[in-house]
Amino acid sequence: MEEVDVAVIGAGNAGIAVAYYLVKEQGIRSVALIDARDPMSLTSAQSGENYRNWWPHPTMTAFTDHSTRLMEEMDIASGGRLNMTRGGYALVTRRERPQDLIDDLYRGYAQSSQQIRLHESRSTGYQPPVRTPWQAAPDGVDVLLDTALIRQHFPHLATDVRSIIHIRSAGSISGQQMGQYMLEQFRAAGGQLVRAQVKGISRAKPFTLDLQNEGGGTATLRANRLVNAAGPFLRDIAKMLGEDLPVKCLYQQKIAFQDREGAIPRQMPFTIDLDGQTLVWSDEDRELLASDPASRKLVEPMPGGIHCRPDGAVDGNWIKMGWAYNATATDPHDDEPRDPQFPDSVLRAGSRLHPGLAAYIGRLPRGAHHYGGYYTMTDENWPLIGPMRTEGAFVAGALSGFGTMAACSTGSLGAALVAGSPLPEYAKTLGLARYEDKTLMSLLNSMATGVL
Repeated sequence: MEEVDVAVIGAGNAGIAVAYYLVKEQGIRSVALIDARDPMSLTSAQSGENYRNWWPHPTMTAFTDHSTRLMEEMDIASGGRLNMTRGGYALVTRRERPQDLIDDLYRGYAQSSQQIRLHESRSTGYQPPVRTPWQAAPDGVDVLLDTALIRQHFPHLATDVRSIIHIRSAGSISGQQMGQYMLEQFRAAGGQLVRAQVKGISRAKPFTLDLQNEGGGTATLRANRLVNAAGPFLRDIAKMLGEDLPVKCLYQQKIAFQDREGAIPRQMPFTIDLDGQTLVWSDEDRELLASDPASRKLVEPMPGGIHCRPDGAVDGNWIKMGWAYNATATDPHDDEPRDPQFPDSVLRAGSRLHPGLAAYIGRLPRGAHHYGGYYTMTDENWPLIGPMRTEGAFVAGALSGFGTMAACSTGSLGAALVAGSPLPEYAKTLGLARYEDKTLMSLLNSMATGVL
């Protein structure tokens, strides 16, 4: 019978970050980080590895701004191990002056709306993307509303683009390197990594965790406090405490491949086509797809959100594409529902905005990688970071498609909650208590908060 002060269940980036900030910021060193898998080998291994502070609500803007500051500190302290870039997010539409999106910007950036810059001509001082060094990139948001200006700086995009919202505090990082750095620091401070599956939890304080290792051996671990950071398995851990959490798992897919045709400029921001579309198929393919209930959606109007960015080194040639169009919840205990049609579908969709990608339809380069991961999310797509109903237990999860970018602030908040330390003002509505605020929930459920 071994005892620790805090047990953190789940060694994805969020769980690692909670453990890291417990030792780094809160001085709590008696911590066990528990997972049956290798660290960062499930959802964290499938990350798009992007970050941004674009949200149509100031709480989420403050939350991701906090995380970005922590990642910047970590990149500097680690000697650049996060491979941080800051080319930004380019939100692209064929609509002229999309006022609803502009209004979202002013609402989300309420505390810094003076940094929203509207460019309605070519002579307004727009600064083109700068991926590295990240310190050289501007902050704020540039809204490009002039077609000639768009063609000048984004000539590779389709000619029917009319507006681009360029979020500047955004880019890419290496999520694996970030997690590995935090794990190293956590273990160096005396934290324990326990390779075992949690099979049960006794709710009497201290908590008693029943553990089983890969070989079938069993053990118990006692902990005074508990953090549920189990990613897609948040509900499993909650049920061991007699609780349920309002989360679901959506399986979303991506592809990565070598851009041998040079379709995507290496300085291009993470670019998202906001407009819905209907994919173009031959009559024969359309009839075949429509005959199968699993693929019928591909011949019907599809949502926007196709995204693409350069991947890896600035002088490399890999690109990454994704499209989080799946809206059907999946049981993470089942086999991954990977769709073999996805690479072709995302290329067809992506080539509408990036015409050069059409060269890869039906002929992806050898070595292309098709993969997917679970977006564990609430209906309103906000995280759950706060106390559970069981005294001494906390949750840090439901990070949807923003897990890598939000890991650091999730870890910092989770550690502060465990320690009873002061929390930033924005953190008050990130926990389960928000469901008691009907006004807030009505607002959140009416907003598209994004799953990119």
